[in-house]
Amino acid sequence: MENSGEVSSDVQAVSSDRPRRPNPHLRKLLSFKVYKRRWFVLLVLCLLNCSNATIWLTFAPVADQTAQFLRVTLDKINWLSMVYMVVAIPLSFGTTWMLDTLGLRITLILGSGLNMFGALLRFLGTLPGTDDKTRYMVVILGQTLGALAQPLIIFTPTKLAALWFPDHQRATANTIASMSNPLGILLANIISPLVAPTSTQIPALLLAYAAPACIICFLVTVGMRSSTPPTPPSASAESSSSEPFVQGIKLLLKNKAYLILLLCFGSGIAVFTCFSTLLEQILCVQGYTNDFAGLCGALFIVFGIVGAGVLGLYVDKTKKFIEATKINMSFTALACIAFSVVSLMRQQKAAVAAVCSLFGFFGFSIYPVAMELSVECSYPVGEATSAGLIFVSGQIQSVLYIILLQALTKRFAESPLSTCGDAVLSWRVPMLVMAGLCSFFTCCFVIFFHTRYRRLEAEEEATFGGRQINNSGTSDDAPPVDT
Repeated sequence: MENSGEVSSDVQAVSSDRPRRPNPHLRKLLSFKVYKRRWFVLLVLCLLNCSNATIWLTFAPVADQTAQFLRVTLDKINWLSMVYMVVAIPLSFGTTWMLDTLGLRITLILGSGLNMFGALLRFLGTLPGTDDKTRYMVVILGQTLGALAQPLIIFTPTKLAALWFPDHQRATANTIASMSNPLGILLANIISPLVAPTSTQIPALLLAYAAPACIICFLVTVGMRSSTPPTPPSASAESSSSEPFVQGIKLLLKNKAYLILLLCFGSGIAVFTCFSTLLEQILCVQGYTNDFAGLCGALFIVFGIVGAGVLGLYVDKTKKFIEATKINMSFTALACIAFSVVSLMRQQKAAVAAVCSLFGFFGFSIYPVAMELSVECSYPVGEATSAGLIFVSGQIQSVLYIILLQALTKRFAESPLSTCGDAVLSWRVPMLVMAGLCSFFTCCFVIFFHTRYRRLEAEEEATFGGRQINNSGTSDDAPPVDT
C-alpha cells in the first residue's frame, strides 16, 4: 500500500502541545494517512478541467474566422459557447447526485470520455467532403458533448479535496483544481488566435484541442483506480454520514446561512460572467482595441489565479473562511465600482488595466474558499450537492444579468473613437447597475451571513471527543500555551 508517510498537521500539533495529556482518541487520529497518489489525482482533474475550458471557448477568440469557415452567422457562432450555459443548468442536479452516490472515479471517467468524444467529433465535422449545414451541426453536437462533461468536471474539486486531502490542505487543493478552469480560458484566448489566424486553419485548431483531450481521458481511465484512498485523510472523509441526495436538498433549503451564500455568491459569479462576456463590447465604445480588451481579460485571469493561490494557502493555515470571504467580497465590490467608472473614460489604459487586475485578484480568490465554506455550513450534506447548487445559482443569475444589462444599453450615434463598428451602445447605465448589484449582495453577505464550521466541528468531535471549533479554526478549550 502506497503511503507517503505524511500525517495530518493536527497529529503533529497534538504530539507537541499535549505530551502530558494522553488522549484516548489519539490512536484513531494517527490512522489518518495521506498518499502521494493524491497529487496525481489532483493533476488529472486539473488537466481535465483545463481541457474542457479550452474546448468551451475555442471559437470565441476567432469568431470571424470560424463563421467564415462554417459559412454561418456570428449569432450561430455565439451558440457554440452559449450551449455550455444552457446544458449546465438542468444537468447540474444529476451531476451532484452522481458525485455523491456513484463516486468520484465513475464521474470523472464519464466526464473525460464526453470531453474527448466532443473534441474528436468537432474535428471530424471539419474534414473535407462535409456540406456546410452538416458541418455546423456536427461541430455544435461536439460542443454539446463537451457541455455535458462540464458539470461532471467543474463540480469535482470540493469532493476531491474532501476525499483525498487532509484538513490543512483541502482549501489549497480546491483552489488548484478550481483555478485550472480559468487557466484553460486564458489558454484558449492565447492559442486560438495563434493557431487559426485565418479560416483555413480551423481544422488544425480543433485537432490541437482534441489531442490533449484524448491523452487526458487515457490518464483518467487508467490512472484513477479508485474514488477514495485506501485509508481516509481526515475524520470527515472517514465518515459515511453524508445525507442522501433528496434529503440533502431539503436540508439545504432550510439552512439560512447556506441560502444567503447561495444567493450572494451566486450573484458574484453572475457579475464575473457578465464582466468576461461583455468586456470587449464595453471597452470598444471608448476607443479601446480588441487587443487591449484581450490584455485586460488576461490580467483579470492571471491576477485572479495568483490571488486564489495566496488566499487558499492562508485559509488552509488559519481556517478563517468567513473572514476571508467577507473581506475579499468587500474589496471585489470596490473594484467593481471602480471598473464601472474607469471603463467609461477614454485614454485611460493604465487605470483600466489596473482595475481589471484588482477585480480578478480579489474576486477570483473567493471562489474556492466560498465553495469550501458552502461545505462547512451545510455538513453533512454531500460536498457535490452543496457546491453544485451554488454553481447552478450562478449560472441562472448570469443569464438574468446578461439579459438585464443588455436591455439597459442605449444606442447612440457612432463616436469617432469607437472601435465597435456600426452598433455603438452606451454602457453607462448597465455598468452602474452591475456595480450596484455587486455592492448590494456584498453588503447582504457581510451583514447577515453567520455560521458554524460544521465539518470541522464533526472532525473535532470524532478525533478529540467533543471540543468545538470556533470561527477562527481553533479549539474552544485548547490548553494555554506555555511561555
